[in-house]
Amino acid sequence: MTGSSAPRGFRDMLSFPLVEAILGRRSRRFFMGADIPDGVFAYRSERKALPLTDMEKMLVVSACGGNTSWHHMIYRAARYAPHLSNYAGSAGGRVFPSAAGFHTSEIFFTDDDGVYVLQMRDAPACDDRADDGSLSLDAFVDNVRKRVRKVHDSRLGLPSEVPYTEAHNTWVFNKPSTLVVIPVGDLSQHVLLNICYMLQNGLVYYDDINRRPIPGIDRFKDIVDANNVWPITFVEQWSLSELTVELGTSCYAGTLMLQAMGLGGWMFNGVDPFAMLGASGKPGVPGLGFRYDEDERWPYPNPTGLTGVMEGYCPPHHHDMRAAVDALCERKFGPGGPFHPDTPGPWKDSRKVRSAAQSHDERFRECVALQAQYVYDTFGKFPGTVPSMFVIMYLQAHHLDLEFYDRFYDPGAYLKTHAMHMADWHPDDPD
Repeated sequence: MTGSSAPRGFRDMLSFPLVEAILGRRSRRFFMGADIPDGVFAYRSERKALPLTDMEKMLVVSACGGNTSWHHMIYRAARYAPHLSNYAGSAGGRVFPSAAGFHTSEIFFTDDDGVYVLQMRDAPACDDRADDGSLSLDAFVDNVRKRVRKVHDSRLGLPSEVPYTEAHNTWVFNKPSTLVVIPVGDLSQHVLLNICYMLQNGLVYYDDINRRPIPGIDRFKDIVDANNVWPITFVEQWSLSELTVELGTSCYAGTLMLQAMGLGGWMFNGVDPFAMLGASGKPGVPGLGFRYDEDERWPYPNPTGLTGVMEGYCPPHHHDMRAAVDALCERKFGPGGPFHPDTPGPWKDSRKVRSAAQSHDERFRECVALQAQYVYDTFGKFPGTVPSMFVIMYLQAHHLDLEFYDRFYDPGAYLKTHAMHMADWHPDDPD
């Protein structure tokens, strides 16, 4: 990629200033082939729609969800020192931060050729860092390419029309030639990890909706003070907020890459999240195709996972919440996990570091499972008050039609990278 065959725009991208990317970030929605039929910005593009090349697509997707070598972990807490904090869910680091290293999200994306998932949350390091801390961009992007899996053979089945797309996005979202990146968070796993975190730090659930403690929690007074509680609604809303940051910063990293590459696009949330995941109830609007359930107790359907691709840590993808807890512990403490002694790492003695964390023993697992199963039995799903799978933020990338901006805007509406994109990345394209 970095050889003489790379386009000039790629080489210029490598030296694009971070400050210029931050100051130059704007939503630039009008793409080649677009049409605004009315109003003050009425304009029909005279340019032919141009999809992103494979290189362009992989760079954008890598910026949104790539692996950036090993996660550095959280070092200690006084409550269980000298043991290493054992919160993390993944040994690998990514381009975006994740609360306590939980890393419960995956990146889906779609273009004219299909829908794909980037299966990266449990990936080992793409490469070791050099002595100066740098990573090979080739290894970074190649690792993404190797971990992309096609899940549908056509563009995302979600129409650019109300009620699936908010009114202001119907003319631009998910159109031919565009790339749409869709970070999806497993909120069932995130909440379960937070219950583990709570118990590790001496806290248990309290059902503030029904105003009662978790039945049977007193059985665990040997490992936790059952009167030291956090309300279910608080923990689930807190988890939702944490996961929202993970999904949002994924898209923001992608927007900075758009500036460096000279691509148009923007990050947004103007899409129905349940239809996006597959819970529209309409066969012709499959979205990502996740399985979902409905219940008269819930105000909305509850997507739980895409079988064999991204399955929630809850029924029906696990027999019960104890099985989900065991699967979570296998992710953390099993082969390849952040606390398995054979998992490599960035330290001089990685085996010693990873072995310093306490595993969740049988008693700990029973206590976590009791609380999680109570939520599932009481509310009919897990988590009880928020969705099991969650989407909120998206990134769309496309080629700008500069004539639109030249007609309606003063100079400065786009960066020099946008002005030079076609010449620098597509020198042989007649358009």
